[in-house]
Amino acid sequence: MRQLIEEALEARKQSYSPYSGFRVGAALECASGKIYRGCNIENAAYTPTNCAERTAFFAAISQGERDFCRIAIVGGKEGQMSRPNPCGVCLQVMAEFCDPETFEVVLAMGPEDYQVRKLGELLPYGFTKEVLS
Repeated sequence: MRQLIEEALEARKQSYSPYSGFRVGAALECASGKIYRGCNIENAAYTPTNCAERTAFFAAISQGERDFCRIAIVGGKEGQMSRPNPCGVCLQVMAEFCDPETFEVVLAMGPEDYQVRKLGELLPYGFTKEVLS
């Protein structure tokens, strides 16, 4: 878990957050063992802003990954850390590609201070592809 959280902390350094000042980093672990980083990228128009979690997922998916184990998320204002929860849009993206019973969401303040939640705990009634069947 330590390595994944440290990867998320490194990803946070790349955050582009001039409007909120809230810097977020994410590290997504794939079943292949590969880790993809993501950071939040803000935009003056706000709606084009992309969260760190989705940045990591989209990077992995664009490289052909489809089997995911867990994601570590870190964030906070400059010089501070808080335990960021994924937004609804990010949870929906996770639900598209991950098993809610096994996929782990690691909410971290640092390598020694973190909580692990199953995706299903954070999105108990998610809209999934099974709903469309």
